[in-house]
Amino acid sequence: METSTETGRGDPLPIVVGVDGSRPSDRAVEWAADRAVRTGRALRLIFVSEVWPYDIPFHTAPHDSESLTWTGNQVLAEAEGVALACRPEVKVECKLAVGGAVRVLCDGSQHASELVVGNRGLGGFTGLLLGSVSAGVTAYAQSPVVVVRGEAGGRRGEAAVGVSLKEDAPVLEYAFEEAASRSLRLRVVHAIPLPKGTDEEHLAADLERSKDRARARIAEECTVARRRFPQVEVVEDVVQDRPAATLVAASCKADLVVVGAERSQPEARLPRRHAVRHALVHHADCPVALVRARG
Repeated sequence: METSTETGRGDPLPIVVGVDGSRPSDRAVEWAADRAVRTGRALRLIFVSEVWPYDIPFHTAPHDSESLTWTGNQVLAEAEGVALACRPEVKVECKLAVGGAVRVLCDGSQHASELVVGNRGLGGFTGLLLGSVSAGVTAYAQSPVVVVRGEAGGRRGEAAVGVSLKEDAPVLEYAFEEAASRSLRLRVVHAIPLPKGTDEEHLAADLERSKDRARARIAEECTVARRRFPQVEVVEDVVQDRPAATLVAASCKADLVVVGAERSQPEARLPRRHAVRHALVHHADCPVALVRARG
């Protein structure tokens, strides 16, 4: 049985990347190749040819099938070249699949340490990585999902992790590991609402008490991760604001933002985290890791 970190043979689970030949896809490959080497994992590249029922007959002509296979193999070969150019020592596996991109990638996430995708893709016949696919994989993938956003540029030296102060262990573990492996400072961010039913005279005092309680909870939540990664510099950032706006702002100064994400449930039950996930996937200025507990 595979665990969140190893296969049944004892090997670390690979990092899976959805590729489509676009520049955002190439950036996702570069990001994943670098993380794969830092974490001692293989890189599994997946190209998905989406078969649209109104575009392709039930019995595809042989030359059409050969064309799809040739295109897919070309995209995979180019993506492998991108990975090796970035990190020559990375071990790369390639997989060509036909079907719905969301289903194929989510199936692949069951046997992956994480699933990495670009923020948008070429669209059209060969797949929609990303855009509509991003919403599907972030909602249904069984592993953490990284959406590689932002422009390629210089190192900012910081990772940000959003905490709800409830079941944050998987999110903090991922964030601390990434900060340690890249020698990044880690900013632990928690946004709190204005206290309700408080008059202006007592507002400042109540808000400060709320912040003090949040800081104490952050210290408690980070205890285990700090023991494992004592080299990581931690900055606590407790603010009064909307979580989504706070984390989008934090992304402008970070190399990565990490947040929690539940598996598919009725969104009405998860308005706060859904809003955060949606805002970051569409507006963050750096890669975003959406981490959920397996099970």
